[in-house]
Amino acid sequence: MSDAISSARGDLRLTNITKSFGDFTAVDDLSLTIKAGSFFALLGPSGCGKTTTLRMIAGLEEPTQGSIALGETDITDSRPYERPINTVFQNYALFPHLSIFENVAFGLRRRGIKDVKEAVDKVLKLVELPHLAERKPAQLSGGQQQRIALARAIVNRPALLLLDEPLGALDLKLRRQMQIELKWIQTEVGITFVHVTHDQEEAMTMADTIAVMNEGKIEQMGSPVDLYDSPETAFVANFLGQSNLIRGTVDSQGGDELVVSLHGQKVGLKKARNHSDSSSVLVGIRPEKISIRPESTSASGSVLQGGVVSDVSYMGVSTQYVVEMPWKQDITVFEQNDGGVPTIEVGDKVTLSWEPHFTFGLDGTEDAQAGARTDQE
Repeated sequence: MSDAISSARGDLRLTNITKSFGDFTAVDDLSLTIKAGSFFALLGPSGCGKTTTLRMIAGLEEPTQGSIALGETDITDSRPYERPINTVFQNYALFPHLSIFENVAFGLRRRGIKDVKEAVDKVLKLVELPHLAERKPAQLSGGQQQRIALARAIVNRPALLLLDEPLGALDLKLRRQMQIELKWIQTEVGITFVHVTHDQEEAMTMADTIAVMNEGKIEQMGSPVDLYDSPETAFVANFLGQSNLIRGTVDSQGGDELVVSLHGQKVGLKKARNHSDSSSVLVGIRPEKISIRPESTSASGSVLQGGVVSDVSYMGVSTQYVVEMPWKQDITVFEQNDGGVPTIEVGDKVTLSWEPHFTFGLDGTEDAQAGARTDQE
């Protein structure tokens, strides 16, 4: 094993990476830098190229072209076992015949380290399972097995830990608990985590930076807040949560704001939040940013009138309203169930309003449904 490769540390850099399988291009000229010590998520629907990218980082697939470097060390052609990289899979891949202690110690023993007790005890405490050291994997719950798989990976102190849909086999409540714990563990150990998932909530809960992938390319990369509040494409707006995208035309502009006509009704749009190069715009607004009021009630900010409620769904924390606008488009609204909204029922005429700084603008030639119809696995 090359010492230079196994001891490589620093930012992970993918430069012009392409991976083709025959005529199919799974990853298309992808370049990105993942900062050392960060929690990075590759997010996208099934078949977008995220798992292929992860496998190339791990050395399980060879790029058709491009290079991969860890710090100053090129690892493009190095074998998987030479790289200071460990992977945690969805199925955990624990050895059923070994105790939990020996499962965690396995990588250390393979490296010829004889005194493993201190290191193993330390990571078992980190994942809060030291009392299960002598049990076998079959005696553990799914959440406990997930923690042990993580402990086995980080005990080797790799430069990089790859997580391939690691929480996919857990039920919803446990998955949410593990999201918080994974983020805490990453902060504690300081190892770079690269997490592949199709679950938007999972990516947004844990990652410092998210790259949204679509058809082998990165659509947009940034913090969870940037991607959610300021999406740059319809795919990102729809894939990361829900968005109402309304076709409009720039009517006038002055200062730092555009006035956009939406089927005859005017709303404001900050120039800095507009990603259209032409007068054709998809005006976007998130459902929870919209206020819904009976038609007779006055409203300020950006206002749309003439809507009729076609569906009301009580969802516990909030109520979802579907409102049909005069141009026959449905607008979705989420209102908190905090007593601030008068009773609104199906068939009621309503006015919708929101603060203008929540509005974003996208290229008007885009498919307004892009990202909304993707396979959510």
